[in-house]
Amino acid sequence: MRVQISRVAMAAPPNIQTADALGPLIGRSGDWIRQRTGVDRRHISAVSMEQLGAEAARAAIGDGPPPDLLINASLTPLQLIPDSSVFLLGALGYSGIPAFSVHATCLSFAVALSQAAALIHAGLYRRILIVSAETGSLCRDFEEPESAALIGDGAGAALVEATPEGEDSALLAFRMATWPEGSDYAELRGLGTRNFPEAPHTRPADNRFHMRGPRLFRFTAQRFGPFLAELLGPLGLSPADIDLVVPHQASGPALDALPAFGFDPARVVNIIAEYGNCIAASLPMALAVAQAEGRLRRGDRVLLLGSGAGLSLAAALLRW
Repeated sequence: MRVQISRVAMAAPPNIQTADALGPLIGRSGDWIRQRTGVDRRHISAVSMEQLGAEAARAAIGDGPPPDLLINASLTPLQLIPDSSVFLLGALGYSGIPAFSVHATCLSFAVALSQAAALIHAGLYRRILIVSAETGSLCRDFEEPESAALIGDGAGAALVEATPEGEDSALLAFRMATWPEGSDYAELRGLGTRNFPEAPHTRPADNRFHMRGPRLFRFTAQRFGPFLAELLGPLGLSPADIDLVVPHQASGPALDALPAFGFDPARVVNIIAEYGNCIAASLPMALAVAQAEGRLRRGDRVLLLGSGAGLSLAAALLRW
């Protein structure tokens, strides 16, 4: 599909929580956090998700016109109803523009990108704004050191438009697969009908993030190789043909494992040490960092990929 990400931007809260500062709160040392998760520091937001998202969105829009459609691609909602896209739209000062959410946990941005590309390809919209804004630090469970040590706050936003004449940008392929047998490896059990607030069995911990890290890592690793082959094989490509890999910043060990699947480590965007795992926002944030570093070049093959609770894998291959 002849679409391109024309602009991308990010926002990181100014308040920083280092591994050494977090360590006493979870009963671990700063060195333990860095070694187990790869996270040296994370940013903690003092504002709500729609304000953080609007900051990234304004930077992505710049002096251009408003979008035709806003897609919120975030896990952490402001509230359940209305949808968080409504509040993002309001924070940007827009009214009358359609807005909705795509919820695919950590993969929300990648899935929203595929949906935006399809809508533009179908001629329904011309200029779509995707916003991922996460304040997941509020959901950390300090009784679970490994998961609590991973999460940070941040936002990313991208404008998706039809590729101009004379340019070759395109979404070359998209693939997603979900294995529900991994559904209990990463959970936030509350805020739904299963554990609604008034239920006698609902506990405060149900409203915090729960992760079985080692099992999640093994489950993902076992499926990642075949998943990649099914994405790249029909195109006659291998991981060595990818110019830039932009992964969801799941953890340091997850990023360190990518070379085992054939990716050149020098071509992997790794921002985990500075920002931690910012859930769905980590993909557009990594894109924005890559852009700022001059690593995004038109014509390059850029692979967005990651895993999310479900368990799901998703990847989008772009000719940038």
